[in-house]
Amino acid sequence: MDETKERGLLVAAAVVVENDIAHARREVRKMILPGQRRIHFHKEREERRGQIISVLRALGAQVTIYDATRYRSVKTARDACLVALVADVAKIAAARLVLELDDSTRKADRDLLYREVRAAGVADQLRYDHMRADEECLLAIPDAVAWCWAKGGGWRAKVRPIVVDVREV
Repeated sequence: MDETKERGLLVAAAVVVENDIAHARREVRKMILPGQRRIHFHKEREERRGQIISVLRALGAQVTIYDATRYRSVKTARDACLVALVADVAKIAAARLVLELDDSTRKADRDLLYREVRAAGVADQLRYDHMRADEECLLAIPDAVAWCWAKGGGWRAKVRPIVVDVREV
């Protein structure tokens, strides 16, 4: 899961099937250039963005966008997204949820996740972690999709094939 705050809060959550994770990581790592620690989509050149999107589309990941742009408070918006996300991952019996680490939100996220995971009845099945994007390269998927979705127009169209749902929260 990653987010963008460019025009209000949008959260992108990518699902990668467990059997596809190793392959997906290999493909994403191939896209990391010498000298880069990670793919950070908004810092990439336009041509390279297109190449990255092509690779990400081929991975078979499915992305849900949580649109919380109606909220004035980023914290309230983020909390609403996390509540909806936990409910969704509980429905698909996900084993792990990885959020891109933001030290400013980690404690509040962990408190909310602790409560919501238990309320959803998946505390024994769902593990959640905060990680830096250079620690979990698959965070490049929601990073790229969130950026493209917020930009709109042609960028949104390029990621539309892997966006399976857009939920207003």
